[in-house]
Amino acid sequence: MAMPLRQTIRVATYLFEQKMIKRRDKFPLIVELEPLFACNLKCEGCGKIQHPAGVLKQRMPVAQAVGAVLESGAPMVSIAGGEPLMHPQIDEIVRQLVARKKYVFLCTNAMLLRKKMHLFKPSPYFAFAVHIDGLRERHDESVAKEGVFDEAVAAIKEAKRRGFRVTTNSTFFNTDTPQTVIDVLDFLNDELEVDEMMISPAYAYEKAPDQEHFLGVEQTRELFRKAFAGGNRRRWRLNHSPLFLDFLEGKTDFPCTAWGIPNYSLFGWQRPCYLMSDGYVPTYRQLVEETDWDAYGRGKDPRCDNCMAHCGYEPTAVLATMGSLKESLRAARETAAGSQG
Repeated sequence: MAMPLRQTIRVATYLFEQKMIKRRDKFPLIVELEPLFACNLKCEGCGKIQHPAGVLKQRMPVAQAVGAVLESGAPMVSIAGGEPLMHPQIDEIVRQLVARKKYVFLCTNAMLLRKKMHLFKPSPYFAFAVHIDGLRERHDESVAKEGVFDEAVAAIKEAKRRGFRVTTNSTFFNTDTPQTVIDVLDFLNDELEVDEMMISPAYAYEKAPDQEHFLGVEQTRELFRKAFAGGNRRRWRLNHSPLFLDFLEGKTDFPCTAWGIPNYSLFGWQRPCYLMSDGYVPTYRQLVEETDWDAYGRGKDPRCDNCMAHCGYEPTAVLATMGSLKESLRAARETAAGSQG
């Protein structure tokens, strides 16, 4: 795990405070903030742009976006959408969150990144998170537009040149093979030298145009088990806990704790997670207290049967790491190794 030491200490302190001092059972690790649903691409695996035209025109006010994050108390924020760089005040949302020392990841397809990079300032609390699903042909096919991969690579290079932290997010489908996973992660890790990489098996959005290429549990485990072989997972600067990577390989299993990475959008706090829509509530506390969390997860809700997504299982892995001295030391060793790499 390649999380910077300062951020690692901040998150560990926050977790200790929530569990040991405030004695809370449920609390957010990172908020997924969606200040708009509009996007400049039409990815086949995404259900966000299927909203009505009136919804796609809406933009969340700055005060509402910042207020939701502060209300949750989470130390980290992932700003997504849609394409957040299409929000006319996205720089102000980022500025206000960074000023409050929240760790902010601005998720983007990078089509507008070079054009709008001047609106942001490098900070240890801020990173661009560029979506890259494969090398040129594969990525452009996944976003249904040629030239997107090349623009994303150019934007990443320019952002790094200007001193920004740059991370990536890669989603893999059943059309991927261990070699396609290895190829893109080698490229991001060794050639582009991004700071951190996040990976996830694709989840079957109900509204996604493409419903045929989502991974099942056994497919996911086989894909990552083979891709991680030969020491790759230790060599790559993956922004995940070791236990979550074990989970992807099928070495361990966890229950879903979607309350740990909640989603806040134009509609409010989404129940139970950003991948499923069983209603919305105005506050995080209501989300935690009024959601029947025991009704979700594999073997409980059929919609969850093939899900191994980061939003549900990374929080469980993080909490399991915190509760074990052995796993805490293991995570610390891998963090140190990733920082040196």
